[in-house]
Amino acid sequence: MADEICVEVTDVSHSFGKTRALDHVSIKIPRGTTVGLVGADGVGKSTLMSLMAGTRIIQSGKVEVFGLDMSKRSTRDALSHKVAFMPQGLGRNLYKTLSVMENINFHASLFGIPRKERKARIERLLQATALDPFADRPAGKLSGGMKQKLALCCARVHNPEVLCLDEPATGVDPVSRKEFWAMLKKIKDRGVTIVVSTPYMDEASLCDRIAMILDGSVIGLGSPAEIISRFPNRIYSVSGGNMFQTLGALRGVRGVLDCSSFGSACHVSVTDDGPDETGLAEALRSAGIEGCDVRRMTPGIEDCFIRLSSSAAEGSSGAE
Repeated sequence: MADEICVEVTDVSHSFGKTRALDHVSIKIPRGTTVGLVGADGVGKSTLMSLMAGTRIIQSGKVEVFGLDMSKRSTRDALSHKVAFMPQGLGRNLYKTLSVMENINFHASLFGIPRKERKARIERLLQATALDPFADRPAGKLSGGMKQKLALCCARVHNPEVLCLDEPATGVDPVSRKEFWAMLKKIKDRGVTIVVSTPYMDEASLCDRIAMILDGSVIGLGSPAEIISRFPNRIYSVSGGNMFQTLGALRGVRGVLDCSSFGSACHVSVTDDGPDETGLAEALRSAGIEGCDVRRMTPGIEDCFIRLSSSAAEGSSGAE
């Protein structure tokens, strides 16, 4: 089933006035997979997702869901029961004065689900999200994590085959974020296709495939393992010492391509003829920085994103 293409975006561009939100984007999403749209705020993730979900009119290019053209109103209407869209923002699709139960019941009624069947579905959703003890609590009095669980229940009540989630875990605490992603895995395991946007690189690593987006363009596409395998350079972790001084010293070393801080360490990528562990340590000592631990490392998703962003920026500069 994963070989079957569920959503296909071909050469899509989209603008808001003079601002180009998407620039010739193409991506294929296999059925039954979790695909992450990864990038910072304002790079076009929400616009792309809304086009996939049929909540925004296509300006240029083509979007197909289950082989049907989403530019047609008849297609969007026909697929409204198969595609669900959970917008960005804590509980944005909720009614604050309605209870947990009432919110889900309202969304179920929108899709014409019979009352008897509706009750069974709601009970299953509440149990799956551990919201059953809070069924009578108003949505406005829920925590951020609970609001997102409720929003997910509302999006899933009509049993969609495609679930589009726009930054669903942004703004919630780490524990709730972990719980939310555990729920997404269970949903995917039932055959649902999930498209999720996120600015968090650790969430990207939980997806089957990711599309890295920068300034409206896809700069990296593939599974997390595939993207990491394409990292073209050696990379080292440098810890210890003063971070600001370490970054300043290493950025001036010949053969260093990039040097970025990651928590208490910095990651340093170098050219093929650039310095190794010994060379980097010597460069630091020459700058008066002692006691640093330099080790070669395997790049992570964030390292790859930084490198691809730099390459895209260099390409753009060259084109100018």
